[in-house]
Amino acid sequence: MRICFVSRRYWPAVSGMSAYAENLLRHLVRAGHDVTMISQYRGDPAGRAVYGGGPPPPERVPAGVEVVALEAHGEQEVVAGRPAAFEADVATMQATIARLHAQRPFDVLHAQYAYPNGLAVLRAAHGLGLPAVVSVQGGDGHWVGTCCDTHRDLVRAVFTHAPALVIGSPSFAAEVSARHDVDPARWTIVSGATDTERFTPAHEPGALREPPTLLYHGRVDARKGVLDLLEAHRTLLDGGRDVRLVVSGIGPDTALVAERVTELGLDDHVSQLGYTPYERAHEVYGLGDVFVSPTYAEGFSNTILEAMASGLPVVSTDVVGVRDCVRPDDNGVLVPAKDPAALAAGIARVLDDGSLRRAMAARALDEVRAVWSWPVIADRVTDVYDTVRDVPVPAIPDPPVDPSCRFRAAPHLL
Repeated sequence: MRICFVSRRYWPAVSGMSAYAENLLRHLVRAGHDVTMISQYRGDPAGRAVYGGGPPPPERVPAGVEVVALEAHGEQEVVAGRPAAFEADVATMQATIARLHAQRPFDVLHAQYAYPNGLAVLRAAHGLGLPAVVSVQGGDGHWVGTCCDTHRDLVRAVFTHAPALVIGSPSFAAEVSARHDVDPARWTIVSGATDTERFTPAHEPGALREPPTLLYHGRVDARKGVLDLLEAHRTLLDGGRDVRLVVSGIGPDTALVAERVTELGLDDHVSQLGYTPYERAHEVYGLGDVFVSPTYAEGFSNTILEAMASGLPVVSTDVVGVRDCVRPDDNGVLVPAKDPAALAAGIARVLDDGSLRRAMAARALDEVRAVWSWPVIADRVTDVYDTVRDVPVPAIPDPPVDPSCRFRAAPHLL
């Protein structure tokens, strides 16, 4: 099968979407498929500073994948003080798909993110008479379409007209269905996954070293609860615990986290690693004893799966996209979101109860290898391709543009 995969972000952008795309593409090629990836990227300094940016580096592209890099010039209108022109980027993606199809025809189009990529893919599919699949991930479902009437109408059109909608968890599907009036039967649940060949335990699962180290690894974003973790860490120290914290990653709130560390008097207790290439991410998990993900919402958490595969006990929040893979006191500990005191109590419980900590880590490790490894998940994705072969895609018109949409001023958050 010849597949065109249209990615919202790929390396060097630091994002769970980048890891998802790399692993999926690698396994599609292993399964014998012919894959072309069209990847959006930010080329401007501001865009690079938030997530990382620039075209996909050849050494990070799976062997056998053809890459076409598209700079998001429409988004980059913000550099000149103008609202982001997502419509221009949609048109560029659509034209690029058509050009590549004319050279070597595709069998299926697959968009990663409903907007803007999903819209571009569905319009291309309509014009070319091709089947299409749209994957909904993370902020795409949580935030896009709640920002303005323009994006609400376009996202709902994508949800209505995509031949197949792939989403990472039942709780995330329920949230998006309620927010956008989507028939729950429209969703195909294909959970997130991790590379269990890359992510393996660096020491005995659930073991603590002295002093114990908490690990936060992922996008440095207030919406991921990282500021709550700093508050919780301060509480643990005030309670007489000698505990360290490693914060790994970059994101829109990297500078804010650094400021808050100093304000809370945590400079001697917190290490900020900054950007870590994905090929070295497994080394980061080896630095921690307990993985903490105080997120406010997920599509499905790749970092939690990576932590589980690395043998770390997990403390996270009882929110959409997390409760589907973390079961309280079975393979992790869950606490309420946006509650630093509860987060501190949950962490303390894991630090103090060795039997619970080791049992959770062992169960999580066994489960992630059996259920959430990439070979298993990639096969489910290709099964979806088979279901859309003869499903047509109707035209999707453009609604009036609302230039006041918050994502037009801060497109890096979309």
